[in-house]
Amino acid sequence: MPFGTKADATPSTAASGAGTVSVPGKEQRVTKQRVAVSAALDELDDFVSTQELYRILQNKGVSVSLATAYRILQSLADEGLVDVLRNGEGEAVYRRCAVTGHHHHLLCRNCGKAVEVEAPAVETWAARIATEHGYTEVAHTVEIFGLCPECTTLRAAGKL
Repeated sequence: MPFGTKADATPSTAASGAGTVSVPGKEQRVTKQRVAVSAALDELDDFVSTQELYRILQNKGVSVSLATAYRILQSLADEGLVDVLRNGEGEAVYRRCAVTGHHHHLLCRNCGKAVEVEAPAVETWAARIATEHGYTEVAHTVEIFGLCPECTTLRAAGKL
């Protein structure tokens, strides 16, 4: 997925135990590694890098190579089963989001906490700008980075 893009999330089908996951134009085999990656994502609240997810799986005793974890996460993103975006360092991070439609995120630069937000004003603005310039088939992503309330409190107390 190109830099600055994200997939819209839909509920997990990989963990259902089915033999394949149907995606328009593509069918994915459901392997034990794919189920393990999907289940681990289901347990996380915040975005996670492939390497972080790999360490989590290794700590649980799940045998998945780092290369396989990369392939599975990219596949889940391509299928719209997870959101993927770039963190402040430009690294791809992934998360299974509760919101199934188009949405945006507030992301804490310190702890990684993410909050899903809908932004109708952004949608209206993006559509207007695209129309004004004659663009069609427009997509966009907006991610807002800052400090969450907890990290703001830590910073104010000199602990961050």
